[in-house]
Amino acid sequence: MLGVLVTLFGYQWTVSEPESAALLFPDDVAVVERGAEVYAIYCASCHGSNLEGQPNWRVRNVNGRLPAPPHDETGHTWHHPDELLFQITKLGTEALVGSDYRSDMIGFGNVLADEDIIAALTYIKSTWPEQIQKRHDEINARSASE
Repeated sequence: MLGVLVTLFGYQWTVSEPESAALLFPDDVAVVERGAEVYAIYCASCHGSNLEGQPNWRVRNVNGRLPAPPHDETGHTWHHPDELLFQITKLGTEALVGSDYRSDMIGFGNVLADEDIIAALTYIKSTWPEQIQKRHDEINARSASE
């Protein structure tokens, strides 16, 4: 299986090529509702109850780490294909980036089932405006063809 080279915050790593680019289906009401619950419990404390992220999320803190970004349309979440979003959530940013990169984003693989991770990400996507969802679908399609 081939990998996809990904660059985030100036670091590069390879994630396995997804078998299917789309993991998130924001029109699935049951998954969105479950995702809203998961998000409220596990994500909102850092990323905000309205997906707004932490203040000055693009500026490193004194500890050298970036604050939690927003997951609404003003952030960069929608710039990444579903598979990468899933991997970041499951493994944590440090595990994917490696090297000396440090992040407060832990991996939730030992905390949440894969289905709950997908549900939380589906909920996030469901809040984006239609044009952002369509652009994200295009990113998924490009990712699948690479």
